[in-house]
Amino acid sequence: MSSKLIAPSILAADFANLQRDVEMVNNSDADWFHIDIMDGVFVPNISFGMPVLQAITKHAKKTIDVHLMIVDPDRYIKTFSQLGSDILTVHFEACTHLHRTLQAIKAEDMKAGVALNPHTNINVLEDTINNIDLVCLMSVNPGFGGQSFIENTYNKVSQLKELINRKGASTKIEIDGGVTNKNALELVNAGADVLVAGSYVFKSSNQHNTIKDLKALANS
Repeated sequence: MSSKLIAPSILAADFANLQRDVEMVNNSDADWFHIDIMDGVFVPNISFGMPVLQAITKHAKKTIDVHLMIVDPDRYIKTFSQLGSDILTVHFEACTHLHRTLQAIKAEDMKAGVALNPHTNINVLEDTINNIDLVCLMSVNPGFGGQSFIENTYNKVSQLKELINRKGASTKIEIDGGVTNKNALELVNAGADVLVAGSYVFKSSNQHNTIKDLKALANS
């Protein structure tokens, strides 16, 4: 059984001390950096853009998992590859031609991810799941950190795991939003492989221990 991964969400980091927080993740038991790029159009918030991502990747020593919450993501695929993204996740809801977008991401030597909003049904991935390396299930409405976890996520994880198994795909399942030690184990038991944790990690008094404990719990 593969190890379950922890991906601290840089959206919840202290932007005035970004290098410090990146180094904290480097030196922790975390596996990935999860980086949300928001345009203020697809979601009602603007996070950070290319220069900040470039500053992060300059110091980050772990997998760069970039989550695009933007309209027309195809325009920027090559740019995000050049900035050091290892995984590039686009929203199903933002892609007119999802299969073409997935091919374009892989052509730039990145792993291809697809994110689904809470209201989007798993069955929309029926025809593309074998082309997807990572499905990011939004367990809050996208756009802002610190929201409450949506309980229906457990059902969606189980449904997605069933689809992956039925199609013989090797897709990883990532959960983004409201992940804590209260729901981590249940998410993993339902089929999750990667847990994104933002506020839970960066607002804790001992970030190293919080990451260590979350990883241990997910792999217990």
